[in-house]
Amino acid sequence: MVQKGVCILFGTIFELLYTINLIFITMSKGTVKFFNDAKGFGFIVEEGNNKEHFVHISGLIDEIREGDEVEFDLTEGKKGLNAVNVKVI
Repeated sequence: MVQKGVCILFGTIFELLYTINLIFITMSKGTVKFFNDAKGFGFIVEEGNNKEHFVHISGLIDEIREGDEVEFDLTEGKKGLNAVNVKVI
């Protein structure tokens, strides 16, 4: 009985954290395709599948430039996956 309650509670917490974008989906590597310092956003091309992901300046750990190789987490945003915790490797 207690186990079932714990599982339900854990599931509810997981869903809540996922909903408010606090759970990262995966860790990835890629290349900065474009980044506009003045506007504070850009795009990263993911290694292996060539998918482009939006990156906002608030998701950066390091400063990035076009062509930089980076490592990043992906989290669900309003329009798809966004790169966060972006750092140059």
